Amino acid sequence: MIDIQELLDHPYFLKILNAVSDGVLIANGEGEVLWLNNACETFTNRPRSTIIGKNVYLLEEQGVFVPSVTKMVIEKQAAASTVQTPDGDSRLRLIVSGHPIKNQKGEIDYIIAQTKDITEIVKTTSELEETQSLLKRYTQEIMRMNYEKNTVESYFFESRSDIYRSLLNIIDKIAHTESTVLLGGETGVGKNVIARRIHDLSERSGAPFIEINCGAIPESLIESELFGYSKGAFTGANKGGKAGLIKMADSGTLFLDEIGELPLHLQSKLLQFLQSKKYLPVGSTDYHSSDVRVIAATNLDLKEEVKKGNFRSDLYYRLNVLPLRVPALRERIEDIPGLVQFNLEKYNKKHKRQCHITPDAIQDLQNYEWPGNIRELENLIERLVIITTGDNISSEHLPSYIRTEKQQTFALGDFEQGDTLPEILDTVEKNIISKAYYQFKTTRKTAEELGVTQSWLMRRLKKYNLSK
Repeated sequence: MIDIQELLDHPYFLKILNAVSDGVLIANGEGEVLWLNNACETFTNRPRSTIIGKNVYLLEEQGVFVPSVTKMVIEKQAAASTVQTPDGDSRLRLIVSGHPIKNQKGEIDYIIAQTKDITEIVKTTSELEETQSLLKRYTQEIMRMNYEKNTVESYFFESRSDIYRSLLNIIDKIAHTESTVLLGGETGVGKNVIARRIHDLSERSGAPFIEINCGAIPESLIESELFGYSKGAFTGANKGGKAGLIKMADSGTLFLDEIGELPLHLQSKLLQFLQSKKYLPVGSTDYHSSDVRVIAATNLDLKEEVKKGNFRSDLYYRLNVLPLRVPALRERIEDIPGLVQFNLEKYNKKHKRQCHITPDAIQDLQNYEWPGNIRELENLIERLVIITTGDNISSEHLPSYIRTEKQQTFALGDFEQGDTLPEILDTVEKNIISKAYYQFKTTRKTAEELGVTQSWLMRRLKKYNLSK
């Protein structure tokens, strides 16, 4: 067996160890430090005289070696490695490896600890990660800006209404996640456009965006359309089988519109896919997989559908990870002029017209309730561009049901009589507030016209369930 002490007494051996840039420490089998080279002394930021002869257990308590790789070797009776941050310089990052030298009986006689400075490596790696993170954020922001600049639906995203801008801010935050999104809202509010925006701002934007309307496909066909089918699955099937929309959306986004119309027997199959990313094509015995992000949309109250037994509760909660409500057009009347102008330009170009719309017509359109939302507005503008004689579209060109709604202004005498005085007063108050709010649109303007405070009006709107 080599006598380490003889080597430590040899001047050339010590010169060699002191010449290397790595720290070297030698301890006996009990953990007593016998020697350390210049580099190791520098790393500890302490004179070697305060270390040599001390036990590593004590040195660890004193914060010289934390954790002590020599102690780890003794306890494991095998080689060990660790990362240290000397208390003398918290900026340093050291990787330390301990190697036991055993005798013929398998006992540890000596332990050699080697220390390497990895501070620059860690710093470079950290800087690289920060750069990559920053680059990712810049890339996402550029994608968002380009999308808003180039999309044909850009008018959706230049909203003047607080409620819609709030929705868009949330979309910008969740687009980069992989979580399932459930879009709610009335028919015609543009849930498909919101779904597309989420996809285009996500890291999946370069992959397919596949849309399926669960209520528009016959129940007998929707399973094969969604999940595909294997060779010879049924009479009339394609001889080679068919890939479903889930497979077509692989690596991209699958938009399930009108998810509330999905048949019950397919809801369990969709739930299984959402949980495992695996599905079984019609007529197949082998599971397929597809990496897709799912966005679902509905104009139904799925909670009520669950209570009625029309929708699985487990599927509802699996879809309802990031629920978003798309507001109705009557909740964002500030956006109507911009929406009208966009569609006017669109259909002028399509039908080779040069129509303009007058301010009085815009006012009538803002007074209308829009039960069909943006889809109804879009269809109306196209119809007006086609049938209007001349280039000016004014109030008289609008359908009568839109023009008559504006005449429903409030009057103090309009009320329904109740059986008791409190009921009569409540009815009068409710009708006055309802008609005034309908005419003046905002709580600030309504309160001003009624001569009350805005906070008082808000309480009454809540009491009579008149909030928009």
